[in-house]
Amino acid sequence: MPSEIERHAAERILVLDGAMGTMIQAEKPDEATYRGERFADWPQDVGGNNELLCLTAPEMIRGIHTAFLDAGADIVCTNTFSANRISQADYAMEDLVGEMNREAARLAREAATAASTPERPRWVAGALGPTNRTASISPDVNDPGFRNITFDELAHAYGEAARALIEGGVDLLLVETIFDTLNAKAALYAIDLLSEEMEVPPLMISGTITDRSGRTLTGQTPEAFWASVSHARPFSVGLNCALGAGEMRPHVRALSDIADTRVSAYPNAGLPNEMGGYDETPEETASHLGEWAEAGLVNIVGGCCGTTPEHIRAITQAVEGKAPRRIPERAERLRLSGLELFEKGQGAAA
Repeated sequence: MPSEIERHAAERILVLDGAMGTMIQAEKPDEATYRGERFADWPQDVGGNNELLCLTAPEMIRGIHTAFLDAGADIVCTNTFSANRISQADYAMEDLVGEMNREAARLAREAATAASTPERPRWVAGALGPTNRTASISPDVNDPGFRNITFDELAHAYGEAARALIEGGVDLLLVETIFDTLNAKAALYAIDLLSEEMEVPPLMISGTITDRSGRTLTGQTPEAFWASVSHARPFSVGLNCALGAGEMRPHVRALSDIADTRVSAYPNAGLPNEMGGYDETPEETASHLGEWAEAGLVNIVGGCCGTTPEHIRAITQAVEGKAPRRIPERAERLRLSGLELFEKGQGAAA
């Protein structure tokens, strides 16, 4: 029997929230805000550790979730993008990872529950970011074979964070902003191990096309990325970050053509300007995503860097009443994929 979120996803396009980091920056927290009373004497700077705010400024984080829900978001993502042992080592806060993830899930859950109605339930996605290290690329240009992280270390870090998110009550797990698919493989492996001892919620997977070349940082096309993660049978697969909607569309189309699951997309509010900010208006972003919906490309939409509640409100209005993308049967997808590869091969031979 389909779950509640599966039933709703079959009837309408679901809307994700926008940029947590953008909203935190708008609040202009200073070092004292990040520290709070609890970490007033922490021996090093913690400014910029947004995940710490779940412990020291919970009202701020809950308020951001509520603002996105009020704007129409169906799914809010926990403030846990870097709440993993590897990333938190920058602040010597590795031992707080479990608490950060549980509290982040609790805050999002409270906001989602308060906004839910029987006709319009809201859900929480536990965000698992890519970490600040890569398993596929050497950080030393003079030693291409060197790695500063192992697969097992990544899997341990992801497993620890995912366990805490599940304990905190998330409805979904979101492995997002994937620039290195081997990192994502470690996350999927860790989540699979967790499934042997606890109930694991549905999985969302979202990669990042890093530039106009149409590839991830480690060189995969959207089609290759899907081939690498499809074994996890996720609730959805998609793309986020790095690109604005205009630049992302052909890559979303590529995924939509091949994936036998729901397709998600949450682009940035355009490309960054010379100051690192984002200038695309809510109406501009929404017009792109509304067109994607009209074209039958997406099942889940939202926003990444630079997107605010105003962007999410405009996106919600743009996709309202539009049918979600039809999900091809697995056999149909395999047949179409084989035909496409054959045609490409014939073209190359010619």
